Amino acid sequence: MPHATTPDPSTLNDKIARHYETVALVLQGGGALGSYQAGVYEGLAEAGIHPNWVAGISIGALNTAIIAGNAPGARVDALKQFWATICQPGSSLRLWPPEVETHLFGTSDTYRQAFSAWYATRALVEGQSGFFAPRFPPPVGPWPLKVADASHYNTGALKSTLERFADFERINRGGMRVCVGAVNVASGNLTFFDNHEITLKAEHFMASGALPPGFPAVEVDGQYFWDGGLVSNTPLSHVLGQIPRRDTLAFQVDLWSAEGDLPSSMAQVDGRTKDIQYSSRTRAVTHYVRHDQLLRRTLREVLRHVSAEELERDPWCRIAARMSTDKRYNVVQLIYKDKPYENHFKDFQFGFNTMLDHWSSGLADIRATLAHPEWFDPPENEAGFASRDVHAPTSSDRLGPKTSTEHEAGI
Repeated sequence: MPHATTPDPSTLNDKIARHYETVALVLQGGGALGSYQAGVYEGLAEAGIHPNWVAGISIGALNTAIIAGNAPGARVDALKQFWATICQPGSSLRLWPPEVETHLFGTSDTYRQAFSAWYATRALVEGQSGFFAPRFPPPVGPWPLKVADASHYNTGALKSTLERFADFERINRGGMRVCVGAVNVASGNLTFFDNHEITLKAEHFMASGALPPGFPAVEVDGQYFWDGGLVSNTPLSHVLGQIPRRDTLAFQVDLWSAEGDLPSSMAQVDGRTKDIQYSSRTRAVTHYVRHDQLLRRTLREVLRHVSAEELERDPWCRIAARMSTDKRYNVVQLIYKDKPYENHFKDFQFGFNTMLDHWSSGLADIRATLAHPEWFDPPENEAGFASRDVHAPTSSDRLGPKTSTEHEAGI
């Protein structure tokens, strides 16, 4: 695993504890890219930052289980063991020793491209150890299938892997809030399984990562669920929409970048489509919450000019008072950036060496982010909302180019 050097947290932890009631780690879906999130968590842990809410979808849900299901001092090691397990191929057949593979992988992008294609091919043909395996016979032909059998792969091994690396009793004790998103196959509605509301089991996390047609729907309490990314690939809106409202710092860890180069091949078209499809929710959520926050804080400021008697008498004033807020939200984004050697199959090539590469990127990005302690100041703009991204260092907590509240609100 990447070598960790602990950064000097100076007064950052004190600032976070003083200003934020909720410190959330929000993990997007993205398959094999998910070890980037593990690297981000390692950087948070080495800086002594321990979120009190972890939320995930798809591979983010699996990382959520490992983080929440272990004591703070054991989480990084548990993530390492989990990723080392699922990044082994489904069979023990090897064409060359692991040491040779690692050496060649580190030589050039040409070798990295070749190995990436090989890792993806093996995943399709053999599956991944402790994660998924191809069905035999494959589900072809006109014959009807049970819902739980309608997929190319069987994910039965994932249940025992999650139970091996995550303590579900710890998850359900409630010291850390935990929620994962999945889609009800029958209704099409996005559902969040939350340990503040129900007792979570391995099946809830598996359901969040059950992406069809590769993986089968997972039964939970008599209903079947697919990957939450079919509706929204990030649980950010669920975290920021909590009631009662709380001053919130959210580390949003995305595995798909909305920005990218124009495609020049059909493979690149496929890859770019995934980037746009699975990244857009974060952008949409942050834009919505920013605007929503401005309206709520505007209500609060307007109500300051209303007498106490009128506030009590007028039902519309009482509704406005309930909707208004002085809470502030700070979203710190960490967005995985593609490697030159990656292709459209980057989300299902679970190679051990690419996993280490993704992990290193996450660790480097969070260290660079934490090197800007001013980004963690509560936002002082009209909306009380800020969004930062280490890959866009010139971004600010401003809503727009002008200071006019009416202009920024679109009024």
